Amino acid sequence: MIAVSAVFRPVERLALFGGLLAAFGEIHPFCDQWAQGSTTAKCKRFYGEHLVYLDGVAVGEEKSPRAGEPTMTASARGRRAVALHVATYTAIQTGAAVALTRSFGYRVPASALLAGAAINGVTHAAIDRGALFLWLADKAKKRGYVEHCQAVRLDEAGEAQSEITGPGTAWIELDAALHRIIGVGAAAVTTWLATRRGRK
Repeated sequence: MIAVSAVFRPVERLALFGGLLAAFGEIHPFCDQWAQGSTTAKCKRFYGEHLVYLDGVAVGEEKSPRAGEPTMTASARGRRAVALHVATYTAIQTGAAVALTRSFGYRVPASALLAGAAINGVTHAAIDRGALFLWLADKAKKRGYVEHCQAVRLDEAGEAQSEITGPGTAWIELDAALHRIIGVGAAAVTTWLATRRGRK
């Protein structure tokens, strides 16, 4: 006679994987488009040793006096913006996973949740900084797609300017696709850790 646990373990795993996949994948656009502030989105790919203010305006390009306001290097501002975004993203995504699974009567061990959060958070930070994203685009021969599918924006003077990142670009589509496929892996790892044999 087949043990009951042997029958239900695959069902448990599939159900948990589906719930986590929903929390990790379907919550991702909300975290990127609603929870992320405009200044954070603007600054997170900053690089360089030149000084900028907290809102991303470069020192020397001010339109009004800003003496006494804190400044930092562009690279430091970029790292700070990514850290804020990933902290918010991870908190919302993990909180959604806990709320979803517990609402259906399932408690995912903290160690498993932390593993999934770490996979999503660390990779999100690396991809959003931009350098790794462009390296991957080059390796996958997608740089032409990124450079071709840009968006046209109007600047403050009403002049049309091309933008390689942001809504309507290949960059944002490839970025979202990377995050979501990583979410599949994070959901699978979390599920395996939560349901592996020997777990009490």
